[in-house]
Amino acid sequence: MKCRFISDLHLSEKHPELTQAFFKFLDESKGACTHLYILGDLFETWIGDDDTSPLHKEIKDALHRFSSNGPKTFFIHGNRDFLIGQDFAEETGITILPDPFHLEVNGETLIISHGDFLCTDDVDYINFRNQVRTKEWQSNFLEKDIEERKQIAASLRNDSQEATAEKSLEITDVNSEAVLNFLNEHKPNLFIHGHTHKPGIHEVDFCKRIVLGDWGEYGWFLSVDENGYKLDKFIISV
Repeated sequence: MKCRFISDLHLSEKHPELTQAFFKFLDESKGACTHLYILGDLFETWIGDDDTSPLHKEIKDALHRFSSNGPKTFFIHGNRDFLIGQDFAEETGITILPDPFHLEVNGETLIISHGDFLCTDDVDYINFRNQVRTKEWQSNFLEKDIEERKQIAASLRNDSQEATAEKSLEITDVNSEAVLNFLNEHKPNLFIHGHTHKPGIHEVDFCKRIVLGDWGEYGWFLSVDENGYKLDKFIISV
C-alpha cells in the first residue's frame, strides 16, 4: 500500500489558490498512491450535502474523477465539515470512516483521526463538539433552509474565531495526558491527525504521533509506504 494523508485544507470561495493546489495534488497523487485519506476540514464550512454551490460541485467532480478507477479515497469528519453525509460520499466515490479509525499498512498499525476529540483542555469546544455531533442537533439544523443554515454557520464560525483568539495555544492544542492515555489503550505504531495546525512528528513512548499541517502558504501531506513515512510540504502560489 502507498498511502497519503491530508487534512485542514479549509477550501472556500475566499481562497481559490487552495482549491487549485488541491486539484494539482489530486492529479499528482493519482499515480503516487493507492489510498488517500482526508482527515477532516477539507472545507471551511459544510452546511449540508444539498448545498449546490459551484465550488462544491467543482470539488465533488474532481474527487469523483480521482477516485474512479484510481486510489481508494477515505474521509474523516473535521470540526468544519462534520455534516458531510452519504450523498456526498456517493457523488464523489469516497468512503466515510469513523473517528478515530484503525488500519494496517504494510504490517504497521495506524490510527487516524481529525484529532479534535483530544483537545480536552478546551472545555467549551468539547461541549460544543458533543452537542453538534448528535443526530438530534444535525437533524434540526438540516431541516432549515439553506440560507438560514448559511447564516447560522457564519455566526458559529465568527464566534469560534473570537473565542479561539482569546485562548492560549496550550488550551487549543491536544492534551498530552489525553493523548498518552489514548495511545496506551490502543498501542498503534503511528497515530496520525490534524486539527491543531501544528505539523510535526512527535515521539510518544512506543509510537510516533504525526500531526498534519493546514494548507495556506504551504500544502502538507504525509506519505506512508513500504519504505516508511515522510511528512512533506510544498509551496502554494497565490
